[in-house]
Amino acid sequence: MSTTLKADAAFERGLPSNVYAERMVLGSILLNPNAFVTAAATLSPEDFALEKHRIIFRRMLDLHNREERIDRVTLANELLRHGELEAVDGLSYLASLDEGLPEIYHLESYVNIVRDKSLLRRMIFAAQQTIERCMLGEDDPVQILSAAEESFLSLGEAQTKNTLASAREVFESAEGGINTFLDPSRRVRGVSTGFLRFDEMTGGFRPGELIILAARPAMGKTALALNIALHVATRREGRRGVAIFSLEMSKESLMTRLICSRARVDQHRFRTGHLGREDRARLSEAAEALYEAPLFIDDSSATSLLDINAKIRKLKHTLDVPLGLVVVDYLQLMPAPSLGRNANRVQEVGALSRGLKLLSKDLEVPFLVLSQLSRAPEQRMGDHRPQLSDLRESGSIEQDADMVAFIFRPEVYHKDREDLRGKAELIIAKQRNGPTGIVPLVFLHQYTRFENPAEELAEPAE
Repeated sequence: MSTTLKADAAFERGLPSNVYAERMVLGSILLNPNAFVTAAATLSPEDFALEKHRIIFRRMLDLHNREERIDRVTLANELLRHGELEAVDGLSYLASLDEGLPEIYHLESYVNIVRDKSLLRRMIFAAQQTIERCMLGEDDPVQILSAAEESFLSLGEAQTKNTLASAREVFESAEGGINTFLDPSRRVRGVSTGFLRFDEMTGGFRPGELIILAARPAMGKTALALNIALHVATRREGRRGVAIFSLEMSKESLMTRLICSRARVDQHRFRTGHLGREDRARLSEAAEALYEAPLFIDDSSATSLLDINAKIRKLKHTLDVPLGLVVVDYLQLMPAPSLGRNANRVQEVGALSRGLKLLSKDLEVPFLVLSQLSRAPEQRMGDHRPQLSDLRESGSIEQDADMVAFIFRPEVYHKDREDLRGKAELIIAKQRNGPTGIVPLVFLHQYTRFENPAEELAEPAE
C-alpha cells in the first residue's frame, strides 16, 4: 500500500498545517515511547491536521492510559482492534513514520509547530462561524458578538498551561502581594456553606478543592448538598453561581426539593396539594428567590468528565457573578473513562475521582462530589459511624480528595429512641489543610433539610 500522504478536506483547503512536523512527533513516539508524555502535555488528537494522524495519536493515548508500551506492534494491534488500521493506510504507513528517523532531542520544537498550526486553524473556524452568522443576519448582533468573544476566549484558555513558578512569582501574582501570606486576615476565605461550625473548621470551600460528601443511602447526601448549593446561590451578600450535575434525580425533582427546603414546607403536603395560605406564601417567596438565583441544573444521566469540563467553561463565560461551587450527584453513577477491557470498577472510580480533582484545579472551582459508602457501617458492631475505609469501590477517592466528610444520623440505627430524632453529624474524616472532627447538625425530616443547632446560631440564617 502506498504511504503517500492523503490530505484531509482541511489540508486540501490550504488551512495552516505542517504534516512533516506531525510525522516527526508520531515517529519520535514510536522510536522512544517516553516521548509521548512530552507530546501529550501539549497536544490532543484534535491538534493534528490529518485525520489518520488524529486516529494514531488517539490510540497512542489509549495505550498510555492503560500503561502499555507504545510501539509499531502494540499500536497496530490497537488500531486493528478498533477497525481503524486501513483508515491510517495500514502497517506500511506506521512503519514509515519512524523508519530511518534519528533520535530527536528537541521534540518540543515539533510539538509547538503542531500546536501553533492547530490554534491557527481553530481561529479560522471560529472566525468563519462568526462571518456566516453575520451574513445570514438571523441573530441579534449582540448575541453574535458575545458568541465570538466566547469562542476566542475559550481558545486562549485552551492554550494556557500552568508552568513552574518561582517563589517571587507566586508572591507577586497573589492579590495583595506578599502580605497575603503574612497577614491571616488578608487570606482569601473559601465559599461559605451556611453551616457555622463546619465553616469555622474548614474556612469554607476553596477553588481547586475536591470535597467528597459520602454516606449510606437515605442519610441525606443530596439534601445536604442542596442546602449548601442554596446557601451559596441565594446569599444576600456575596452570592455566587452554582452548577449541579444530577445523574440520579430530574431537574424538576431537585427544584421541588430546593423550593420546599427554602420555604420550609412539608414535601408530602406539597405533592398532595394540601397547602395552607402561609405555605403558599412561603413557597411563592422561595420560588421568586430561586428564579433570580445563579443556580444551574444538569440532569443528564450520562454526564462524563468531558461534559462537565465543557459545560462549566461555557457557564463561567456567561455568568455575571463568580462561579462558587460545582455539585456532582453522585460519583459512582458517572460513566468511567475508557481504560480497556481488563479494567475493574475500582480502577474506573479511581480514574473518575482523579479526573474530578484535576477539573476542580483546572477550572479553579470547588467540586462537591457525592459518593456512596459500602455496607460496612451497617455491619459494624457498636459504633456505626463511617470511616475512610468505607468509601465504596475505590481507595483512591481518599487520596485524591482535599476533604472527605460523612453524614451520620444515629436515629437510622436506633429507630426506637425518640431522643435521637433529628440529630445528625457531619464527620470531617480528612482535611488536607485543617483539622478533622465532628460537626453537630439538625435534620428536619418534613423539609428534608439540615440546619445548624439552635445554640450555635450567632445570627439569623440567610
